[in-house]
Amino acid sequence: MKKAFVVLAALLLLSSVVPVFAGGGQEAEKEIVLQWPCIWVAQDSKAATVAALVDQFNADNAGKIKVVIEPNPDYDGYRQKINTMMAAGQVPDLFVFNPDPTSFTYYQGDLLMDFTDDLKGAWGRDFAEGTIATSTRDGRTKSIPYELGLTPIWYNTELFKKAGISEFPKTFDEFWVACDKLKAIGVTPTSQMTGGTNAWTSMLWYSHIMASIAGPEVWSKPLSDPAYVQAAELLKRLYADGNTTKDAVGCDPGCSSGHYLAQDTAIFINGPWYIGAAKKNAPEVHAVTAVAPAPAMKGGKHGGQIGFLLSNLAAANTYDPARRAAVIKFMKWMTAPDNVKKISMDAGSLFCVKFSFGAGDQVDPLQQKFIEASANAAFVVPHFQFNYKTEVVQEFGQALGAMALGRATPQQFVEMLQAKNR
Repeated sequence: MKKAFVVLAALLLLSSVVPVFAGGGQEAEKEIVLQWPCIWVAQDSKAATVAALVDQFNADNAGKIKVVIEPNPDYDGYRQKINTMMAAGQVPDLFVFNPDPTSFTYYQGDLLMDFTDDLKGAWGRDFAEGTIATSTRDGRTKSIPYELGLTPIWYNTELFKKAGISEFPKTFDEFWVACDKLKAIGVTPTSQMTGGTNAWTSMLWYSHIMASIAGPEVWSKPLSDPAYVQAAELLKRLYADGNTTKDAVGCDPGCSSGHYLAQDTAIFINGPWYIGAAKKNAPEVHAVTAVAPAPAMKGGKHGGQIGFLLSNLAAANTYDPARRAAVIKFMKWMTAPDNVKKISMDAGSLFCVKFSFGAGDQVDPLQQKFIEASANAAFVVPHFQFNYKTEVVQEFGQALGAMALGRATPQQFVEMLQAKNR
């Protein structure tokens, strides 16, 4: 009897451990939950399509993998949150990686999942040429290129027509004349802003001006180069003589874009991701918006565009093969050309993933203008933010506010940036 009990106990023990070896471990058979703090929620133009794609992924992988979106609708707050988490070594399962000098420092060490080998095969061929290389540091690709930013000048063709302006100015001399014509009919020319973490609209204007001065090699110039002061002088003029709104100092992205959608201003800068919001919130403005290269400095280059990696996808590193496989599966789902096409058509965004519009696809006319602007660009360079660390970018808005209020000269504006770049 005792022997039978021992045999039975041994069989029970064996049966309890067999699934561990046969199935690769009981833990691996449990549903893998991936938390995704995400900015593409709420009023973001990509929110509905991204949510639908996540829901479909979860349905297709029910009981195996589940992605949970944690809404983070504050773009500036999200960026700060992710950088703070990475600095503390607490990386989210999935997140939107902001490609800039500060974020790229976290490629060092083993905080982030490395996709280098995964992208060498068929998956990598889905991406536009150069985007994987731009997302690579020291031979390692630890974030996946996703959304592209192209930020030409937006302008309201109806307001231009009322002011007697037939086309967007090609030089700044012509631009100031156009501004006077707009003011004459009671329209403030441009939307500017010093608020947010990066003074977005005005930072883009500054980038366009710098590109006109220095061309494709603009960001190889150090902050000590005279071009930075020269560009600041023009930026200061955009804040003077009624060329922007009275609340521009302290204005945030919602304020700046709101003025354009309300037709308080006739000229604005933003990327294609804002097309969906414009169409939804101000269809009459969306319908009469065109895009153009920025005016050229006297003797400067015309036709350049500001383009850049806007957002990459990234994940926390893991040594669990099942968890890593789950992340890769989701990343491939979110970058599948057909799925990216859905987001692009709904939101107007441009992406690093290649896809084609079919004969029956209803491409947003403003999105088509962005596509043409990209194709016709004399050259494309990234913006100021892409090339400087967070401390410098955050100082930009503070320095701009001081300059706009007459508390700093263009030279002092640049010196404030230099002080943060050491």
